[in-house]
Amino acid sequence: MFLKKNNKLEALIGPNSEFKGDITANGTLRIDGKITGNITADSVILGDDAYAAGDIKARCVVIGGRVDGSVNADELVEIKHTGKLFGDIHTIKLSVAEGGIFEGRSIIQKDEIKVIDFPNKEAALH
Repeated sequence: MFLKKNNKLEALIGPNSEFKGDITANGTLRIDGKITGNITADSVILGDDAYAAGDIKARCVVIGGRVDGSVNADELVEIKHTGKLFGDIHTIKLSVAEGGIFEGRSIIQKDEIKVIDFPNKEAALH
């Protein structure tokens, strides 16, 4: 799933932990507890019982718990069958599993389109 850059687990918020404030991690951040604040990381994984209230900015975001806030992902947002997202999404790829909940707006930015210019028929005949 995390194919590029830094894929090592940098930080963990355990199931019995609660964190208030913004957090920045230069790797993968796994959340199994509760966080109130904005999250910036290379990749963010929310476990099935996790809760995040705030905006998330990362390359890849996998949601198994609940997020109340917007998600901005450079590559992928995946909402698992147990996941709930109440907020907007801005990404290139979005995956919502059957049973997953998404309430908000999604902006799916496509990769840059390459246009091939073909000469018209008249120019080809001369």
